[in-house]
Amino acid sequence: MKYFLIAGERSGDLHGSNLIKGIRQHDASAIIQCWGGEDMEAAGAELLHHYRDSAFMGFWEVAKNLSTIRRQMKECKEQILAFQPDVLILIDYAGFNLRMATFAKQHGIRTFYYISPKVWAWNQKRALKIKRVVDRMFCIFPFEVDFFRKFDYEVDYVGNPLLDAIDSFTPDPDFRIKNQLDSRPIIALLPGSRLEEVRRILPQMLSVRNQFPDYQFVVAKVSNLSETLYETSVSDVSFVTNASYDLLTVAHAALVTSGTATLETALFNVPEVVCYEANGLSYHIAKRLIRVPYISLVNLIANQEVVKELIQHDLTTEQIAQELQKIVQGTSREKMLRQYQDLHEKMGETGASERAGRRMVAYLKNQD
Repeated sequence: MKYFLIAGERSGDLHGSNLIKGIRQHDASAIIQCWGGEDMEAAGAELLHHYRDSAFMGFWEVAKNLSTIRRQMKECKEQILAFQPDVLILIDYAGFNLRMATFAKQHGIRTFYYISPKVWAWNQKRALKIKRVVDRMFCIFPFEVDFFRKFDYEVDYVGNPLLDAIDSFTPDPDFRIKNQLDSRPIIALLPGSRLEEVRRILPQMLSVRNQFPDYQFVVAKVSNLSETLYETSVSDVSFVTNASYDLLTVAHAALVTSGTATLETALFNVPEVVCYEANGLSYHIAKRLIRVPYISLVNLIANQEVVKELIQHDLTTEQIAQELQKIVQGTSREKMLRQYQDLHEKMGETGASERAGRRMVAYLKNQD
């Protein structure tokens, strides 16, 4: 069968690659085209468009790039029609992918959604649109099943694919040596994978460096962003590229931009402070729309504050230093690590990617 996958950011590329592997376990002759990145391409998909050209963050950034987004949507629609897939599989990335789902529905193409848009966080009535245009939803959080049930929409809960990604990861035993890291404990900085995130948040993270002289600060870079974006006048800071899991394996604590990385950091049992700052307009719009008490996946899954969230005006040198100090040693660190164990239990078992792939292939074969 033929599959067309769309992922619009780095985490989606990772999960898309593991989903492709899961699909191939049950459909060895699968022909796959995608919008994604290197990971999906390495898993055997034909890469038509890289997510780095579509990763716009926030309402203002999207508004500024509307003409580019419209052009990309037109291109994607043309490629879908030319390929005529048995199914269009959408991975998170709600703004773009829900429009593609509507388009596919209009053209009689089956649509599966893997990793639900966070409709439970804001604009919950979008669940009704999902019900209209998405044939099957494959969710990764157990609370999403009850959320969609309120809209009389039954979904498949397959577990969280981050567990698969982490379980399949093998740490590099020579990571410290290769990256010239000394014996001091490491504070990992994960400033995100989008240009605006790194531009706004990394300088704030680095601003506390001099207050922690007994620790070495190591920044996790991503190769899809320009090297010049990471240039800094701060001394004694190290950088690693596309190696966040290796970095988390050896990290003592972390400063993490809100997103998937907050959950990854917790699953590696690294105490963290969550950092987030957006364009002022985007922030004020989001503040009016968001309907959940937290922005980090860790706190949302735990349904309580496990990790401190420093958002917008709270993201200051003073507050970052204060919260980081609490987790490098002492009772706050120990409490967070204990709460991480509860998080592990709530996350369930590995195998999400294979379960999702198996169910997708079965639904297609049975035309259910």
